[in-house]
Amino acid sequence: MRALFLTHNFPRFADDPVGSFVLRLAVGLKGQGIDVSVVAPAAPDAPARESIEGIGVTRFRYAPRRLETLAYTGTMGAQVRQSVGGKVAMAGYLALGYRAAMRAMAESPVDVIHAHWWFPGGLIARAIRLRTGIPYIVTSHGSDIRLASSVPGAVSLLKTVARNAVAVTTVSGWLASEVHRMDPETTAVVGPMPVAPDLFYAGERGDRSRVLFVGKLTEQKGLQHLLRAMPLMKQRVTVDVVGAGRVDDAAIRGLASALGVADRITWHPLLSQRELANLYRVASVHVVPAINEGLGLTAVESLLCETPVVAFDSGGLPDIVIPEKTGLLVQPGDAIALAAALDRIVGDASLRDRMGKEGRRFALDKFGPDAVARKYGDLLKASVSKGRG
Repeated sequence: MRALFLTHNFPRFADDPVGSFVLRLAVGLKGQGIDVSVVAPAAPDAPARESIEGIGVTRFRYAPRRLETLAYTGTMGAQVRQSVGGKVAMAGYLALGYRAAMRAMAESPVDVIHAHWWFPGGLIARAIRLRTGIPYIVTSHGSDIRLASSVPGAVSLLKTVARNAVAVTTVSGWLASEVHRMDPETTAVVGPMPVAPDLFYAGERGDRSRVLFVGKLTEQKGLQHLLRAMPLMKQRVTVDVVGAGRVDDAAIRGLASALGVADRITWHPLLSQRELANLYRVASVHVVPAINEGLGLTAVESLLCETPVVAFDSGGLPDIVIPEKTGLLVQPGDAIALAAALDRIVGDASLRDRMGKEGRRFALDKFGPDAVARKYGDLLKASVSKGRG
């Protein structure tokens, strides 16, 4: 059986963290008897065709180089909403992504398409189904649901994609409820993405006062909440911030200075997965102060490294952070509660150790590649059995 993945996020090189969960799923599906190929947008220095861990990848150009900035940056929605260039690039993406997928299927026929994110991949999958009858499933990862909620007319497009799909999945229960809220005729299956337990594992702990934040430095990811909590803490912590430079971060750095905590922060760029795993292992706690996060796979990676998580009780994070077991949840935006939760974990070694061990067991059971691949393998096979048209 052959499946084609359509995605705007896929690793551009070995150990690239961007879209790594899509690669993990593709590799895992081999064990379910499903051969996966991938069509993804072009990226600087990435070859037009290659194989990564045995997965064939075709990358397509969709605009002049200066406009090919929609993918891999985490700013696709903002670019399309805010600039003419972004709209032009998206039109090219949809047209040339469709053409690239059709060419790939002409060279190597497939039985089913798996579109990751309903926009733009789901729109392309729907167009292909209308022409060829090849069934597709679509998975929402979070940013596409936020897009549907904020852009006029986007919900009607989501409905069109969802109702033409053989199945709709989301990576968290919260996202499934959001899809159903927008389109009551659609019932989404919860299917999280897999992680790599052989890469993320426990190690020797570093300084107990070391805290970790991972993510784009946008308001939604919530670093500002952690910065405001730091002066309220009894424990004096240092913070590793991973993700600097992906968006304009002058304002958040200015906030750190204004709060008097800048000297306790180390700013890291986007790191490889191996480099990131090392930071998980030495941190006492990983903080995810995001609002309406689709799932939060960095939290899962942290648990695999036996590092507990403190997060906001928002979005899909409660699927990962089980209070008193794998970490602590606090009311979104509450800096005082966030400071108290961090103080509690940083100051209690036995609590950290217990949560760390429970966290790894939980993450392996729910997000291990074999378990996730079985679920998606069954879903893809069932989609084919329903036939075309």
